[in-house]
Amino acid sequence: MALVKYNNNSISAVTSAASIPSGAMTLIKTLTASSSATVQFLDGTSDVVLDNTYPIYLIKIFNAHPATNNVTLQFQVNASGGSGFNETITSTSFRSYHTEDDGYTGLEYQTGADQAQGTAYQKMHGGNSNANDSGACGHLYLFNPSSTTFVKHFIGMLSLTEQNPAADQAYFAGYVNTTSAIDEISFQYSSGNIDSGTFKLYGIKDS
Repeated sequence: MALVKYNNNSISAVTSAASIPSGAMTLIKTLTASSSATVQFLDGTSDVVLDNTYPIYLIKIFNAHPATNNVTLQFQVNASGGSGFNETITSTSFRSYHTEDDGYTGLEYQTGADQAQGTAYQKMHGGNSNANDSGACGHLYLFNPSSTTFVKHFIGMLSLTEQNPAADQAYFAGYVNTTSAIDEISFQYSSGNIDSGTFKLYGIKDS
């Protein structure tokens, strides 16, 4: 490859460039909620892969809209061969918020959204508005879920419209305290159905 640099800092005679690795992030499955009690990715069901194929899995959430006002999107997992979505979780959570009328702002730890060896669904944010123009968008990373040596770490972030109304940025992280492989994940609201929303599962290869 020949490079010629001119006074205007332009480059000419570039005959090749570094290629971008293909398949670094692969879309596995898209699920669309429509008055759904839950949205679930189950390994081996409906072309879902949630095993040792990838060391990192990413779920992207687009405009999750609750049927009920002031409810919280949540998730839980099942260990391989398990049932009930009640694995043990230790987690932490904080948020920033700003109301539309500029009356309230804040950055705070969310004591009601963490768990200490709990088995409940993990809260992903505060109260989501069910106004027609409201929803929640964000992501959840699950690291090395097929490991039979380590606990399973997760991190996530969601941007949502609170029922105040307000802009809310929610952050959460923690681990599923089991050395069994995780092969199922479920999403639901704390009350009522998922009125609408798109959930996309991706697998991310080693870098």
